[in-house]
Amino acid sequence: MASTDTSTLPLPGLPARRARDRDLAVRAAVAQGLVGPGAPVAGLLDVTGIRASAAALRAAFDAVAAPGNEILHAFAVKATPLVPVLRLLHQAGLGAEVASPGELALARAAGVPPARTVLDSPAKTGAELREALALGIAVNADNPQELARLDTLVASAPTRSPLGLRVNPQTGAGSIDATSTATATSKFGVALRDEGARRWVVRAYLDRPWLTRLHTHSGSQGVPLELLAEGVHAAYELAEEINGLAGRRQIDTLDIGGGLPVNFGSDEDTPDHAGYAKLLAERVPGLFDGRYGLVTEFGRSLLAKHGTTLARVEYAKESGGRPIAVTHAGVQVATRTVYLPEAWPLRIAAYDAQGRPAKGPEVAQDIAGPACFAGDLLARNRALPLLAAGDHVAALDTGAYGFAHHYAYNSLARPGIYGFTAEPGGEVRFATVREPQTAEEIVAESGGALRGTLLDL
Repeated sequence: MASTDTSTLPLPGLPARRARDRDLAVRAAVAQGLVGPGAPVAGLLDVTGIRASAAALRAAFDAVAAPGNEILHAFAVKATPLVPVLRLLHQAGLGAEVASPGELALARAAGVPPARTVLDSPAKTGAELREALALGIAVNADNPQELARLDTLVASAPTRSPLGLRVNPQTGAGSIDATSTATATSKFGVALRDEGARRWVVRAYLDRPWLTRLHTHSGSQGVPLELLAEGVHAAYELAEEINGLAGRRQIDTLDIGGGLPVNFGSDEDTPDHAGYAKLLAERVPGLFDGRYGLVTEFGRSLLAKHGTTLARVEYAKESGGRPIAVTHAGVQVATRTVYLPEAWPLRIAAYDAQGRPAKGPEVAQDIAGPACFAGDLLARNRALPLLAAGDHVAALDTGAYGFAHHYAYNSLARPGIYGFTAEPGGEVRFATVREPQTAEEIVAESGGALRGTLLDL
């Protein structure tokens, strides 16, 4: 626990509160040794901000929906697969969207009930499907072969699971092709504009009265909101067509996915869930008139801005006339940024040795990570107060995916992650979300107990 004078930071509004509390948390983390010589990198999660984002998401859709409209906001576990985070979101009224046995196990460990869990994946095994159906978890089939598996399973044993089919509206890519899910050749779902595909989807529903959901997910980072809305509109029109031909409300729930892009350039939440919900209400008004239950699957937009990766500067050097701050945060905690810096740039904040915002003239410098290849850089030629050994850098907006995809290059350890709350008076409280990985754990994961097995071959 640490106290810091906040009299110079009377900042109103959510973005300003976020920045103020982040600065308080960084200073407290350094003071308490969460980051220091023995723990040179750590993740910090703003618990107040997470709760606020969950509440804002729910309020955004409730504001445009008919009274009593059933809406499940299922957090995309892949964004931040940490049990305490999932538990916090569950307490805040959210469910879970899972895409692997591991993610399902995390959601169950967090106490998320099967009725508030959705299973999506393009490669579900038979065992995964059987488990989901036994538990009563909602399942969205990805393709005709998976639907045929469900035919067999449904025929062999009754299930409480709501079942649906994922369609790809093929509305196009955003600015990051690798994460765009609604391209003409996307691996996800049934490609709705391919020849004969729409006719096959309609027939699949009419032949299966138990198929009651329709799923699409056309959003991702770099995709404009208009394109997201176009994908949702395509799914809604398809549901209307199927229900009209069935002569009843066979499809009772539309799963519209997530993928709201995040502004990585400032602390502002632009776009936000309220703006997206209003756009959907304008473009697809029937979505909110109460005839359809809704499921959303937001991840990045809920958590990204509430995470900070804090690292100690181990050395400060110069090469070719450019200063380089060598830190312990690199490809292992920001894989996408290191390999695709133009698509996934990160804001970097500089702090001094005590964790206070660094001051002084800005100097263009590189922020380097610890991995043994030249491109392991969090930022290139970035203007910041000149960093020295013992100072700290913070990679901002890393609450989603930044803590999820540890990349064990050089057998670098997974950092500890700590949730925090900052009181108006400056008091910061921390709770451990994940312990730092030890060298012994790295050895165990790397076959340490099996060291002699190859000698027997």
